[in-house]
Amino acid sequence: MAGILTVSSATSPFPFAAVAIASYTQKAEIIFDESASGITLELDGSKLTTESEIVQALAKAGELSDSVATPAYFTLAKTLPSLTAFPEITAALDSLDDHLAFRTVLVGHDITSADWIVWGALKGSVKIIGLLKNNKHPHLLRWFSHLESLESTQVALASLTEAKSHKARSNKTAASFALGLHNAKEGEVVTRFPPEPSGYLHIGHAKAAMLNQYFARMYKGKLLIRFDDTNPTKERTEFEETILEDLALLDIHGDKVSHTSDFFDGLYELAIKMIETGKAYADDTEQLQMRQERWDGIASKHRDDSVADNLAHFAQMKDGTEEGVRWCLRAKMSVDNPNKALRDPVIYRCNLIPHHRTGTKWKVYPTYDFACPIVDSLEGVTHALRTNEYRDRNPQYSWMIDALGLRPVHIWDFSRLNFIYTLLSKRKLHWFVDSGLVRGWDDPRFPTVRGIRRRGLTVEALRQFMLSQGPSQAIVSLEWDSLWTLNKKVIDPIAPRFWAVSKTGSVPVTIKGGPAAPEVKTLPRHKKNPEVGEKQTVFSSQILVEQEDATSFDDQEEITLMDWGNAFVRSKTVDSTGLITALEMELNLNGDFRKTKKKITWLAQPTSTHALVDVVLLDHDYLITKKKLEESDEVKDFVTPVTEFREDAVADANVLTLTKGDIMQFERKGYYIFDGEVDGRREFIHIPDGRAASLVSKAGVKPAATPVPSEDPAKKGKTVASGVTVDTKMYAVSTVYGDDDVVVPPDTKMYVVKNVYDA
Repeated sequence: MAGILTVSSATSPFPFAAVAIASYTQKAEIIFDESASGITLELDGSKLTTESEIVQALAKAGELSDSVATPAYFTLAKTLPSLTAFPEITAALDSLDDHLAFRTVLVGHDITSADWIVWGALKGSVKIIGLLKNNKHPHLLRWFSHLESLESTQVALASLTEAKSHKARSNKTAASFALGLHNAKEGEVVTRFPPEPSGYLHIGHAKAAMLNQYFARMYKGKLLIRFDDTNPTKERTEFEETILEDLALLDIHGDKVSHTSDFFDGLYELAIKMIETGKAYADDTEQLQMRQERWDGIASKHRDDSVADNLAHFAQMKDGTEEGVRWCLRAKMSVDNPNKALRDPVIYRCNLIPHHRTGTKWKVYPTYDFACPIVDSLEGVTHALRTNEYRDRNPQYSWMIDALGLRPVHIWDFSRLNFIYTLLSKRKLHWFVDSGLVRGWDDPRFPTVRGIRRRGLTVEALRQFMLSQGPSQAIVSLEWDSLWTLNKKVIDPIAPRFWAVSKTGSVPVTIKGGPAAPEVKTLPRHKKNPEVGEKQTVFSSQILVEQEDATSFDDQEEITLMDWGNAFVRSKTVDSTGLITALEMELNLNGDFRKTKKKITWLAQPTSTHALVDVVLLDHDYLITKKKLEESDEVKDFVTPVTEFREDAVADANVLTLTKGDIMQFERKGYYIFDGEVDGRREFIHIPDGRAASLVSKAGVKPAATPVPSEDPAKKGKTVASGVTVDTKMYAVSTVYGDDDVVVPPDTKMYVVKNVYDA
């Protein structure tokens, strides 16, 4: 492009004309800069700052035709915004409407700068837009709507909308994090994300990772990815690889990747230093007894052992001897501090399992509480972001650094992310995998990063959601609806639209007035966004519709076949069970689609040259039936019986152009993500859209059935007055007033009238 048009989305009045003509002529790239004070066009070495000059310059660059009448319209455009009296505004609109009664455009036969400058003036006036909607100026409204409907105008307006929403998100985020990081200096902030390589990242980890990256970028600093590999029992190299892949899925990339194991030698020396300075001691107290003593504030019998004895025991621990493995190393903080996290915590323990990076070199490993603050300080971390479940351990974190005379690190707390009907415990998620209730860690029912991405959640929606939470300290179980609603806003403008018809009960329809042979037409994949591309739609006199739609049709009803036109339902064929087996319709392409109540999707019946594609539509339920599991709850007692629902369908052949991971919409069915091909059929996973119907737990939803009388109300349930059988575990209690219906005599002075329906 020849020029650059710079403008803020908050400019008032907004220069609609300049932005629209820039998009129309393609002679200037539009850049929304929220710091810009006005509008600026840099074109061919010149710099213009007024809208009228910019419109004229772009019209000339775009070789739009001109006229001697053009200046008059620029004068009118300058006058329109200043009109406040209703008669003045109406008079101006009447004049334009009369002028356009027999003209397509204001000047000549093509769109010119006169059209754009006047259109921009009208677009920027709320009063004028309101008057146009009254349909008192049909010719002016036709002209106005035509300019606005142009692809270039739609692209320009969509860019403006996106700029405004981005500004709103930025302002909201900035407000949420208004306090920022304590003592943060631009260019010097270093944050870190320290996952344990013992499993897959879940949505809770995603929040921590995204916040760390957010602040690192906010202050133009660095983000470190450090694997906390201090427990060889659970850690594997493959988990490190999958975690880095998960972070990449979230568009998170660290400036450096390191391991706590890189610091094992230094950590061991610092532990010896703590022993030598009397700040740590070796202890062989049994685990259960130690736990009770810490709870009761009782000192260990080894708390006052000599430095020599402690060093000797620690050396035995390092060698992994039979005697050494009985011992651990504890920090000498406090015996009875009200904060139990400060009651002499364990900082080193033995583990004879080979480490996945250091092999058999070490038999003793630091705990997270000891290693984390030290490595943070040594690696240059300036701000440690931690969930507030660690708040009681924050004084412990600071104590370790002070005890060793290391550089201090600032701690910033944020709330842990919890969702209803969702498990984030690795142990409980492992149970689902091991029990075969899910297909793996990337199952779309799982809250892992891989699972939610596979279900169609976008990184942009996840990032917006995480940042919208702000520095909240409240620990709550969030609903999924707001996250999926954000996701819908991200995918809706770019998701191509296709059609599918369920195989179950699909109804063949004969169309009178349809084409003698199948015809193929090119239509947009997204009616509101031409950039999504085009698709091929087959029109035929033999089509398929959904059984549900066919059942809803009244005889002789006029309905709309989407992307085709109206049709009358002329006849139905019904089988003995009440299912519709065939329909006849008659096209009425002159019908008004705005007057029909039913707009339906359809597919041309398959032929040898125009086949349909077999697809499977997948929907999923929550894995558990309880919103929040308590510590005492057994997972197996709350497993949802059925969590996957499969529907066989046929789709138009356009779905063959999709690649795995593509997001699209089956119109009137919902948003889906293409998950790949299995046994010759393409599988699509339903993406929740944030509406209650798509998020409610399906565990309690059962197909309608005739209720069976229960023999034992105490065990099977009880039928109440409403006729609904109540399933309850409560024991049976006799009614206070007996089993007969209670008749309450009416308190009224009206005379009694016999019921006309009584025999």
